[in-house]
Amino acid sequence: MSGPFDGIRVIEVASWTFVPGAGAIMADLGADVIKVEPPTGDPQRALRNALNADDSTPNPFLQVPNRGKRSITLDLQTPAGLDTLLRLSKTADVFLTSYLPKVRAKLGIDAENLRAANPRLVYVRGSGWGRIGPMADAGGFDSAAAWSAAGVQNKLTAPGAAEPAAQPAAFFDLQGSSAIAGAVAMALFRRERSGEGAEVDVSLLGTGMWTMSPDLAAVAAGSGELPRQYRNEVANPIVNTYRTSDDRWINLVCLQSDRYWPELCKVIDRPELAEDERFTDIGARYVNRAACIAELDKTFGERTLAQWRTALAGFSGVWSAAASFEEVCAHPQVAENGYLPEVAGAQGAPFRVVAPPYQFDNVPSAPAGPAPELGQHTEEVLLDCGWDWDEISALRDGGALG
Repeated sequence: MSGPFDGIRVIEVASWTFVPGAGAIMADLGADVIKVEPPTGDPQRALRNALNADDSTPNPFLQVPNRGKRSITLDLQTPAGLDTLLRLSKTADVFLTSYLPKVRAKLGIDAENLRAANPRLVYVRGSGWGRIGPMADAGGFDSAAAWSAAGVQNKLTAPGAAEPAAQPAAFFDLQGSSAIAGAVAMALFRRERSGEGAEVDVSLLGTGMWTMSPDLAAVAAGSGELPRQYRNEVANPIVNTYRTSDDRWINLVCLQSDRYWPELCKVIDRPELAEDERFTDIGARYVNRAACIAELDKTFGERTLAQWRTALAGFSGVWSAAASFEEVCAHPQVAENGYLPEVAGAQGAPFRVVAPPYQFDNVPSAPAGPAPELGQHTEEVLLDCGWDWDEISALRDGGALG
């Protein structure tokens, strides 16, 4: 079965996760993604924390955004290295970069340079703060440019909290990666119609703002920020979270309150609540929401999560437990839908990574292989793209290959 990006060649001159993550999505969906690294490698290769303090287990910070690619090393600060990249770009459909404007200009890899060599090229810039403006040349990781600057951290930090809400690893990088991959598909579709290449820009600030669209649209319209949702004050008590006796949380998402209230009262063994005049309809439950939430708090607090899973198994409304990552990995829907495919490790030990959130023709997406070693495919890629061994030897002898 062919993938939607089969036959597409991507040149990636990018580091960390935001832009390389888009390359990983495209590689999973069939593209030939050539990761062009400096001789020192993508700094992501050296990123370590308590999860991967040594090389005994796969490095998630490397594997997530780089699986299934081919790596070559090029010293773009040498004339021969730049010439090699320009020649490579003539064979490509897409060019991905996260390099800042001044760096791109210094290296000679701006859109005008590469699209002069290949007018059909889709040239993609991923940035922290946007293409233009006073911060266009400033670096920006997602926790600064999206989580903090787009208002997410402030929104999720309770007033008076001892410390601000912390962003999960690569939280907006990976949302931005998905946005880039989608934009590339649109640009390639347009190219099929018009024959024109494109310049595409996606920023972390823009990604964060898109995520917070309802709040920002309200403020921009002069309506003020949407009110914070405190669980003891929510307008609909069955769109809320409830603590179990074993200190777990259940999230009810029953937007059609009158439809689901009688059934919920039955499955939680509180049928009298459905007849209570304080809670008979959505209006009454809103007026008496504090009392309604208190009753549900009391009831959910009397059983364990395991007991509630059994009780709610046949409930037709939407609900979920707040899952641990171990529970996510073991969720039956994850296995059935191929959301956590296995990758054959470079040293033979398989491991699992999360698939991109797209499936085509009823086939789960899956990585073609692990992240490459630094420069692993240099000769292979150059031979595929038209170099001969004498040319490759000359490039290596001249220092262009690092």
